[in-house]
Amino acid sequence: MALTFSSLNKGARVARALAWIGLVVAIASGVAELLAGLGYRWGWWHFRTGLSIMRWAATTDLAAVLLTLLATGLALKFGARRIALLAVRGLVLSLIVGGPPLYLYREVNSVPRIHDISTDTDNPPRFVAVLPSRKGVENSTDYSAEVAQLQKRGYPEIAPAMLDVAPLPALQRAERAVRAMGWEIVAVAPADGRIEATDTTLLFGFKDDVVIRVTPNGAGSRVDVRSLSRVGRSDFGTNAKRIRLFMQQLEAAKAGG
Repeated sequence: MALTFSSLNKGARVARALAWIGLVVAIASGVAELLAGLGYRWGWWHFRTGLSIMRWAATTDLAAVLLTLLATGLALKFGARRIALLAVRGLVLSLIVGGPPLYLYREVNSVPRIHDISTDTDNPPRFVAVLPSRKGVENSTDYSAEVAQLQKRGYPEIAPAMLDVAPLPALQRAERAVRAMGWEIVAVAPADGRIEATDTTLLFGFKDDVVIRVTPNGAGSRVDVRSLSRVGRSDFGTNAKRIRLFMQQLEAAKAGG
C-alpha cells in the first residue's frame, strides 16, 4: 500500500525529532568528555571522577549513535532529505565523540596495568631531581620485580639505545631530543650522565616524570630511559609510547651534532 501524505508527514516529524535529540545528546556527550579532563586540570574533581564522567559520556553517546541512525533511516524512508542530512551530521558527530573513550578502553584492555616503564628492568634509572615534585603523589618511585615481568610480557620491544659516541656527546644528544619532545627539563647532570624531565598529557594534564641515564658502553654509550606516572594504576600505554617516541627523536637528534 502506498504511503499516505499524512503518514509521510508524521514519519518526517518523528525523524526530525530523533535527529535533533541525537544531535543534542552527541553535543552534550562531547562537552562532558572535554570537561572530564579539564575539570581535573582545574581542580574540580579527582581524576578518577573525570574518568567516570568520560565513561558515562561514552555510554550516553551510544544512545546518540542509535538515535541518529534511526533518524537517518526514517528520513530516507519518507524522502526527507534535509532531515536525513541533519541526522547524518549528528551521526558523524556522535561517532567522533565516541572515538576517544573507545580508544582508551581498547588501550587499557590491551596493555599491562602498570605505570612505570624502563628500558632497564634489572637496574632502572633512579629519579633524583623530580623527587620534591612527587611528594604526596599516589605512585612511588620504587621499582618492583612484578612490574618488570609485566613490562617484559607487554612491551618486549622496549630497550636501551646504543650510540657510537662517548657519554657526554650522547647526553647532549639526549638533551636535544628532550627539548624537541617539549618536555619540561628539571635537571641536566653531566657528571652523573642524567637528565630528568616532566611531561604533561594533553586532556587530563597528568604529570609523568622521565629520567634518562647515559653510561659508557665500550667505545660508545648506552642510553636508558624510565617514564613513570604520578597517579593511576594503568597508564593506558602512555609511558611506553613516550619512550618509543623519545628513541625516535634521539635518532633524529644526530643531525644536531
